[in-house]
Amino acid sequence: MTRIFVDSSVLFSAAYSSKGHSRDLILMAIREEVTLVVSQVVLTETRRNLAQSIPEHVVLLDLIEAHVPFEIIAVTKHEVLSAAEHVVLKDVPIVAAARKGKVDLLVTLDQKHLLGKPEITEYIKAKVVTPKEAMDQLHRED
Repeated sequence: MTRIFVDSSVLFSAAYSSKGHSRDLILMAIREEVTLVVSQVVLTETRRNLAQSIPEHVVLLDLIEAHVPFEIIAVTKHEVLSAAEHVVLKDVPIVAAARKGKVDLLVTLDQKHLLGKPEITEYIKAKVVTPKEAMDQLHRED
């Protein structure tokens, strides 16, 4: 089964909109077609961002968390320090957890810091893609 690390931008998008590729990934995880991997940092950041931006959608995040069998990765200080050599500070916990989770894909909407960065792909040993690119790849594998 494909292992996919989703960052908070993807979870935020899935809780924000009932349509789109971020939501499609959530539905695939509920149907146990993929394994979604996150860290507690991702869950906490998503909740905080939703509460600040659109508090009425926090309940949707609660539903996602209740129904998606997320694999939650905890990273050590050493793993965080190692990842800090490869990415901007705000994304260190994401990259460290994606590497530790031995995922096939890291899915994000972060154009500035994560997408299109070959050094991150090399470090985590997985492609860094958008939700659309993830869905395209998953459909090709069927």
